[in-house]
This record gives sequence, structure tokens and C-alpha cells, in this order.
Amino acid sequence: MAPFGSDAITDVAGLRVGHFTDPRRPTGCSVILCDGPGAVAGVDVRGAAPGTRETELLAPQNLVERIHALVLAGGSAFGLDAASGVMRWLEARGVGLAVGPARVPIVPAAILFDLAVGDHRIRPDANAGWAACEAASADPPSQGSVGAGAGASVGKLFGMDRAMRGGIGTASIRVGGLTVGAMIAVNAVGDVVDPGNGRVIAGLRSPDGRAIASTRRALLEAGDTIELAPGAATTIGCVATDARLSKAQAMKLAQMAHDGLARSIDPVHTMLDGDTVFALATGHAGEAGDMTVLGEMAADSVARAVVRAVLAAGALDEPGLPVLPAASEFGRRPASGGRNGL
Repeated sequence: MAPFGSDAITDVAGLRVGHFTDPRRPTGCSVILCDGPGAVAGVDVRGAAPGTRETELLAPQNLVERIHALVLAGGSAFGLDAASGVMRWLEARGVGLAVGPARVPIVPAAILFDLAVGDHRIRPDANAGWAACEAASADPPSQGSVGAGAGASVGKLFGMDRAMRGGIGTASIRVGGLTVGAMIAVNAVGDVVDPGNGRVIAGLRSPDGRAIASTRRALLEAGDTIELAPGAATTIGCVATDARLSKAQAMKLAQMAHDGLARSIDPVHTMLDGDTVFALATGHAGEAGDMTVLGEMAADSVARAVVRAVLAAGALDEPGLPVLPAASEFGRRPASGGRNGL
């Protein structure tokens, strides 16, 4: 498998992506628009502190088959309001599920916690969702400190003082005639690691802040003596394919995509994270494909999108905001106590 096209989720035919980044503080939202009749969708929630909207309707036994857009947002539970703006934008264009005299856009959403970065009273709202739709295109989306990843951070075991900048990233793969892409907003308690060698790329810093440490090692050494703040993290995202899938298959694809988070974030799916991955199938390729192959493509795309998110992020060092160094500031310096440590 190799990166395909622009190496972005928009390599999947039928999708457009737009970001809104709030100029007042680091927060924002990202929208994936599903053109035409929409996309078959599934979801899998693994973290213990999720914040979501319209996920129950994606269960295979439920009525609605397709969604029209998907929203990823900062702002904690407040950020779910961004989906209302996306609904209004779609309704204005006659897009939605025909229900009697109305068309109801189906717009699931997931949020991450970024309220500790600046004024918590500023968060994505309906206007932010509308603006993200206005910005949407089939071009490769921006990565790093934009959209839902604008206020993201990683390595927060001991709070923001020793954390680093998270972000949003994307990647894609093509095998045979099918494409799978991913877009992930990385805001984890854990560290982002290189899937190939386990080296920590971004995450917990040493007490003096000058080196990258290891959340896994620190967690095991501290045991139950550490006090952890609930709901302070969450990695959210989406995998998409141009294959033709049923709702049950889309749900399975979302489940398999979580393997990519496990390869690139350590630890992942904690009691503090609300890790959620959606799956979209546009069907533009006209064939179903093998689910095992698609699942591996999804996991690979997710893992690379996670790494690209933190590598593209910029450092945060502004008055009144936490100091969050970027992964690029640490170059290829090896982490202390990486996956091969304790």
C-alpha cells in the first residue's frame, strides 16, 4: 500500500472538506460534505468520555441509510452546535432526507475538549458550522492547527504545562480500484508515536519541558496515585471509502479503523478520552471490496493521519494561552522511555 493522489480524504470521490478556525482563540470545526445522495455511514466509539450527536441512527438496525455531512468540532459539548449550522446550510440547498413536506439533513457530529486553551466561552457554534460549509472543497484540506484541531493538544497526563500541540491530519491509500482516506483531529491524553518504531513524536514533556518523555511509562510508574481530569481529551475523526458498503459494513470499517489509533497513540481509548471514529462509503467506485483489506487500509490511513496532524501543527506561545510546543521543534530527538522502555 502507498499514499494515493493528494494523500487526503478528499481523494475519495464524492467528498468535500471545509475548516473554520476561530480567530479569537484556538478552536474551530471541520465539516465533511457528502455530495449527491449522501454516504452510507457507521460509527464506533471506544473512549469513555465521548461527546456525539446523531450516532444512534447509524446503528445498522435503524432506519436512516445515508448521511449528508459530518462535523468534527472543538468546544466540548458546546461545539455540537456547529452541526446545526451545517444542517441549515444544507437545508438552504434542498439537501436532506425527505420527510413529509420537509427535507431533514442528517449530520452526525463528534467533539473534542479544548476549553483549557484560551477563553472557554468561545467555542464553535452554528455560524462556525455554516462557515466551514462555505469553505468546503474537494482540494486537499489544510492540516495541523486548523479547524477541529486548532485547540488540540497531546500528552496531557500531568496537565497542559507539560503537553504539546495536537492538530488535524489526513491521509489516503488506494489498493486495486478502491480508495480509503482518513481525517483525524488528535487531542489525546496519550502520546503520538511513530507506528513503525514506537518512537514518541509528540506528547508528554519532561518536567523541565525540554525533552519528550513517555506517558505510558509515567502512567505505569505513578499507578493509582495520579489524579486525572475526566473529559479533558478525545481523538475524533473519519475514514471514508469509495467502495459500496452496507451500514453494517460501514460500522465494521469504523471499528477496524480504530486499530490505526492504537498504532499511533499510546495510551489510547482511556477513561479520559472520548475517541470516536466515523466511516463513510460514497459508493462511487461501484464495487464492494473485501472488508479485511478495506479495514487494513483504514487503519493505515488513520495512523498516518494522526502522525501528520502533529507534524503539521504549529507551536502555541501567546499571552494568556498555554505554551504548547510543536513536534517539529523536537526534530528527531529520541524520546526517553518510549514503547521499548518500561
